[in-house]
Amino acid sequence: MKSFMDAYSAVNLMFLLKGLWITVEVSVISIILSYILGGILGFIRYMRIKYFSAIVGFIIDLIRNLPLILIFFFVYFGLPNLGLRIEIIPSSILALTVFESAMLAEIIRGGIESISKGQMEGARANGLTYWQAMRYIILPQAQVRMIPALVSQFISLIKDTSLATIIMLPELMYHAQIIYGQNTNYIIPMFVALAVMYFIVCYALSLFSRYLEKRIAS
Repeated sequence: MKSFMDAYSAVNLMFLLKGLWITVEVSVISIILSYILGGILGFIRYMRIKYFSAIVGFIIDLIRNLPLILIFFFVYFGLPNLGLRIEIIPSSILALTVFESAMLAEIIRGGIESISKGQMEGARANGLTYWQAMRYIILPQAQVRMIPALVSQFISLIKDTSLATIIMLPELMYHAQIIYGQNTNYIIPMFVALAVMYFIVCYALSLFSRYLEKRIAS
């Protein structure tokens, strides 16, 4: 029990919190960028632009069926061979953004397509242009339906940051590995601490999504 509690020394906890900060920072930036890019790609898929939408759809399907760890490897180790060297944190953000954008694109496309075509027809019949109907009628309804799936994907993104330890991103998991690497008695305490910290962050996001869903629906 003593070694269990010793693992939670002030020094170790501060070290873990520094890793948690990197995890949150990388996650927030990746969420914002992937939502923007995923929205654009999803809308292109929805529009069914001749040839272009098919090409975008093929790229999305390709990325979605690749392991995320392979994308981390390609961005950090592969791009330098092509003359583009990126630091660890930007590499992690880029890899996560590319992967999550493909996932979000399908969620967003599906959310828009879930709205009855009669909604668009009714809006156009009342004098709205196509884009006005999308902005004021279709997208607000689609957003409410997409929130649970989007938040679920964002939570997955937060947990997926742990895979970036493979390129030595100094995030939460990496810091925990350093701590229990110095003392193997700290392995279980560190796993407990990781579980608690990931739970707090992910559960807070899920609570926010419920609040947002009620706020938008009201």
